[in-house]
Amino acid sequence: MTVFPSALTSSKGCKGCKSNIDLDLDFTFAFQPIVDVRYQSIFAHEALVRGVGGEGAMSVLGKVNDDNRYRFDQLCRTRAITTAAQLGMTENLSINFLPNAVYRPELCIRTTLEAARNNNFPLDRLIFETVESEYVDNNHHLTNILREYREFGFKTAIDDFGSGYSGLTLLADFQPDFIKLDLELVRNIHRDHSRQAIVRGIVIMCAELGVEVIAEGIEHSEERDFLTECGVYLMQGYWFAKPAFQAMALVAPDTWQ
Repeated sequence: MTVFPSALTSSKGCKGCKSNIDLDLDFTFAFQPIVDVRYQSIFAHEALVRGVGGEGAMSVLGKVNDDNRYRFDQLCRTRAITTAAQLGMTENLSINFLPNAVYRPELCIRTTLEAARNNNFPLDRLIFETVESEYVDNNHHLTNILREYREFGFKTAIDDFGSGYSGLTLLADFQPDFIKLDLELVRNIHRDHSRQAIVRGIVIMCAELGVEVIAEGIEHSEERDFLTECGVYLMQGYWFAKPAFQAMALVAPDTWQ
């Protein structure tokens, strides 16, 4: 049985929670699977923002600013959970969040908990992921959020690992459940000795820290095969499936081998 923390019913609020600024944009989601090549199964689906007509993410994200960032972040979470439940998703759901939109994680999480409760979506099947490269100067705030989310029972992930300067320091301060290798490290890795050495090192390091590695941006079978040999089994990319608009994508049997 899912236990929903008492923060859900807290009457206290924070600056963002009290904001009454309307969100003057509409959006929906496409879902892209994260697969487990060991079991030839779908491990999770990442919720990717799209315009209501299927427009790309930037058609929506380009309208997010300091005034509406909190409302947008909150609505992303609740709408992703609701949509996943409506689609009958039984795998993990990965949701991107904006740390700069979180004032106090124990209070700002209330609407997420409510959406999970209303849709009977287990908290331990929610993965919250953030991009490490955007928060170099405020690791303390980010790690505090991630620790709070773990206390609530969520899984956590750092996206685009290796794309910025804070990755190793962030990983030293907090070990998430997952890191997602930046796609620039993954692209054509089977042909690039330098990238191979870096990724092997990351895999060894994460194994010692108890962090599982996800490789995103897989577009070729050779990338899949090299990463599998390195011990990376969770993967995401066009090789397996493109994002499906308002639907869960199917993975073709011939993509596994």
